[in-house]
Amino acid sequence: MTVLHCVDFFPSGISSVAIEPRLPQPEFPEHHHDFHEIVIVEHGTGIHVFNGQPYTISGGTVCFVRDHDRHLYEHTDNLCLTNVLYRSPDAFQFLAGLHRLLPQEQDGVYPSHWRVNQSALQQVRQIVALMEKQDEDSDAHTLANREILFMQLLIQLRKSSLAAEATNNDARLNQLIAWLDDHFAEEVCWEGVAERFSLSLRTLHRQLKQHTGLTPQRYLNRVRLTKARHLLRHSDESVTDIAFRCGFGDSNHFSTLFRREFNWSPRDIRQGRDASLQ
Repeated sequence: MTVLHCVDFFPSGISSVAIEPRLPQPEFPEHHHDFHEIVIVEHGTGIHVFNGQPYTISGGTVCFVRDHDRHLYEHTDNLCLTNVLYRSPDAFQFLAGLHRLLPQEQDGVYPSHWRVNQSALQQVRQIVALMEKQDEDSDAHTLANREILFMQLLIQLRKSSLAAEATNNDARLNQLIAWLDDHFAEEVCWEGVAERFSLSLRTLHRQLKQHTGLTPQRYLNRVRLTKARHLLRHSDESVTDIAFRCGFGDSNHFSTLFRREFNWSPRDIRQGRDASLQ
């Protein structure tokens, strides 16, 4: 497995934060780092396999990756990322207690993926732009400024992700996307989903297409197919059982959509043919 090292990304030996844009991010094999990172998805879509679990990511997704986490990117479609790298929560010279602003593991569950709305994403971009403008000097004033901006970034991300009420269409859409990731196997009536999240059906279609580049049904199918591919690789269930478990009522239709999405049949994936060519 590939290991990425601090020395290749941090401009100086004492710098605690670095910015690494990926515009776009191509498919990238499983790896881990000896540093931590916050992955901000600007736009596009892709599959983020995090510690063996697949997540569908799109504009507004924020991923928190620790130094011992394994992850990879696949099936990317104009996926553009901004990576904010930091050595560790305890490596800052002027800040303490930053771990309280980061996701907290509870009962073995680490909430690695958050979502923020477009307004918050724009504010995040402004903070990151200020961080990029900071000189690479190692004097105390520059280091302190960079660390303060990093703390502002964490505060903005946390405040945006913890918004209790969906007060605008962006926030409602983020809730809808999270709901689809949890309920992908259920029969989905888009009119009912739109009503559930206080969106008009037209707004739901327009905003989901704008955020993901996919129509609602294609986005749902991608989530379902991604979950199915994971089960094909990591379980002994039959192709038919996996199809039904992931929300497809017809295994032949499932196989057709699967091949169209991944250019491999379910049985190819089960037999590891795709991995043999990577």
